[in-house]
Amino acid sequence: MTIPRDNRTATDMSIPLTNLVIAFKSAGEMATGIASRLFNSNLGRIFMMETESPLAVRRKVSFCEAVYDGACVVEDITARRVENPGQIPSAWDAREVPVIVDPAWHALKTLRPHVVIDAIIAKKNLGTSMDEALLTIGLGPGFRAGSDVHVVVETNRGHNLGRVIYQGEAQPNTGIPGTIGNISYDRVLRAPCQGRFTPTVAIGQLVESGQVLAHVGTAPVTARTGGMVRGLIRSGTRVTPGLKVGDIDPRGEGAFCDRISEKARALGGAVLEAILHRFNT
Repeated sequence: MTIPRDNRTATDMSIPLTNLVIAFKSAGEMATGIASRLFNSNLGRIFMMETESPLAVRRKVSFCEAVYDGACVVEDITARRVENPGQIPSAWDAREVPVIVDPAWHALKTLRPHVVIDAIIAKKNLGTSMDEALLTIGLGPGFRAGSDVHVVVETNRGHNLGRVIYQGEAQPNTGIPGTIGNISYDRVLRAPCQGRFTPTVAIGQLVESGQVLAHVGTAPVTARTGGMVRGLIRSGTRVTPGLKVGDIDPRGEGAFCDRISEKARALGGAVLEAILHRFNT
């Protein structure tokens, strides 16, 4: 397969859905959940752009792990690191999702995707604009639909989660972690200070409230609730105070560690809706 050259225009919406080239900024947990939903809907010409050292808590459901390991599998979908845009079509031929280290998004100019999805969830726009593709989608706060992106998807848990917004913005960042098993703040592990993160437990392990789960330097990171360790950042990562470094699921279901969350699936459905709204004419 060769890299597509479609001479697209801003008004040409007659592209077959399976030919759409879809670019992701980020290959983290939410981006992975969305990409999985699109891939399983036969929109397989996806590529994902990442930093050199991506930081994911729920590493077992994040395609960005391919940056470190060369490849990873999430719910039977393989993501594979590629070194340049020219290798992306080969990954498509192999029914894989290519992940490229490209923090400046240079691949957009080479591949000229039809859809760009900013899934960084930085709570602000780091540079995404409507002229990057026929359809640009921003996840969460920091984007204005109809101005800097075509579509915004609501990421705040609650009644409006997954709402597709064509004019305006998502709800402001609340800073409140989503509630799982009636636990919100206490299920999130955060770095107590600056230093190197060293876990003493593994993802999938049952832990108790008060148990030391990791250290940052010599400072302990202590569980404030019991449950299953659902996510941990990579050992050896340099962290700053307050950074999210882990996640405890108080429901204690080990299978949830390897499964895309209901939030990510909802966001995937919203992005699929936006794509069909724009191109399925």
